Amino acid sequence: MTYADSTNLPFNSGALRDGFAAVKPGEPDSGEPGIWIVFRGNELVLNAGDGVSFIEGKLPEWCGISSKGILIGTWKGVPVRILEVETGTEVPAGCLAEPLLLTFFQARLADDLLTLAGLAQQILCWERKNRVCSLCGGCMERIPGTWGKKCRGCGHEHFPHIHPCTLVLVSKGDELLLIRKPEWPPGYYSIPSGFCDFGESLEECARREVEEETGIRIRNLRYVGSQSWPFPGQLMIGFIADYAGGEIVVERSELEDAAWFRRDSMPPTFSSGSIAGWIMENFGK
Repeated sequence: MTYADSTNLPFNSGALRDGFAAVKPGEPDSGEPGIWIVFRGNELVLNAGDGVSFIEGKLPEWCGISSKGILIGTWKGVPVRILEVETGTEVPAGCLAEPLLLTFFQARLADDLLTLAGLAQQILCWERKNRVCSLCGGCMERIPGTWGKKCRGCGHEHFPHIHPCTLVLVSKGDELLLIRKPEWPPGYYSIPSGFCDFGESLEECARREVEEETGIRIRNLRYVGSQSWPFPGQLMIGFIADYAGGEIVVERSELEDAAWFRRDSMPPTFSSGSIAGWIMENFGK
């Protein structure tokens, strides 16, 4: 699929179009049947009986809990809730349980539903990690109208953590600089990336990460787009840049390989549904 603008990439709210209407956290839940975005540990549970979709209707008995889940909004007028079941829960025949990232790679869901699942995963991760105050261990309560929480003990306020990460497509004439991590599918390459450090601007992070990973220095850095990445809470910020100097020196603690590839002879790369793939598709030709 071709995306004209990065705002329409999966996991960005633009991909939801007009189907989703969020509700403020903590708003009353009517309890009426709706859509259940069910997680078992790090696995998303989907109905795979007739195509792949979210579980819908009344709360399924196999979930084995009485919780209503977390109401996050409506999808085409139908309530949408996040539900977490015990890790040992057996899912019934006709259901599929797999990590959301695999669901994304296998393109099992349309972009809008995939984005809804990504939003749910981010919220669930936040809820899991913030049951108690990280400063004093006290109980937390919702700050009305937000996903933030306030400690009942020390009064400290906590808000969702979004982690900025830069990606850079570096060009040198007719060649592009690509890197490979050992955990990726065989033969796959992508573009240098990394998390922002203390006291860094996005531009400084982009330059540092490219040089640390590959030994290559860059110039003429330009922002091109971004993508929410719910694994578990990154904001991927994409740049393009030109080669400024240096020879490739692979950072072996992070990478398996780094190399220049001709634009007309590229290795397998990730789909344009990811910001890395989108940048290569739009700026690598």
